[in-house]
Amino acid sequence: MSGPSLEAVNLSKSFGSFVAVSNLSLKVEGTKCVGFLGPNGAGKTTTMKMFTGLISPTQGKALVNNVDVKDDKKKALGSCASLIETPEIYPSLTPNEALTMLSELRGVPKEERNKRIAEALGMVKMQEWANKKVGSFSKGMKQRVNVASTLLSDPQVIILDEPSTGLDPRGMSEVREIVKGLGNRLVFMSSHLLSEVTEVCQEVAMIDHGKLLVYDTIDNVTAKFAGDGGAAEIGFSRDVSEDTLSKVLRLEGLEKAQRADSKHISIRFSGGIQTQERLFAQLASLGLGVVSFRETSTGLEDAYLRLIKETL
Repeated sequence: MSGPSLEAVNLSKSFGSFVAVSNLSLKVEGTKCVGFLGPNGAGKTTTMKMFTGLISPTQGKALVNNVDVKDDKKKALGSCASLIETPEIYPSLTPNEALTMLSELRGVPKEERNKRIAEALGMVKMQEWANKKVGSFSKGMKQRVNVASTLLSDPQVIILDEPSTGLDPRGMSEVREIVKGLGNRLVFMSSHLLSEVTEVCQEVAMIDHGKLLVYDTIDNVTAKFAGDGGAAEIGFSRDVSEDTLSKVLRLEGLEKAQRADSKHISIRFSGGIQTQERLFAQLASLGLGVVSFRETSTGLEDAYLRLIKETL
């Protein structure tokens, strides 16, 4: 049996004179997480809606596990689950009640429903809240229940449209950990958080103006399109003096350095990982009270900005 797959074949969607997706051809397959990237209005959500049958393409095909969604929606989506935009749960329901209703709608056999619901809530760490009213939940807790809803039918393919949107840092971290735990499935996830994509995904597909710019592993995209350099923030144990800033500015390979606040200096450098290693060693040897060195931009971010800028 072949692995799970999503494929767009010359896929296009127009709304009147506006072309949201233009002749998109993309095939992702296998058990992994693929980040779907692009600026607002690039066509990401429209593409996902065509994969899930929420809208029909103007032309071309959207295939899930090699089945055309438009021709046979039930078969195509039988092994697929999704969260598109921001779904809501009736606030008067408990997670158990909401997931029971969804499992009935999705045709989960009655004798398996309780087990599936318990397993899904366990994966998102919501067991102790299973019988509490959703209306009292935080956004992060609600989103965990939403993610649990995608697991009820044990899908091969999961489509997530910006699952961290609107969450606080803790909620974002919780959702990232859940996504990382969705092994043995194909997860296709859109996001504006490039650090999140770097953490949870193995591959990325970037689109802009409805057209595919690149699809490859994160390492290959970074190596091909990112610049040779980066940015970081240096933390100190004491307030940054003029003398400390002056010494940092003289470090080899540095392009720019400035105070971020009383105990941090932001820097930009050229030369990649080797420069980072050398800078860190030099900083330690100067005895300036350095307590942290944290990258503030990633290779994927640099690649993204270069690719998107070229299409403007």
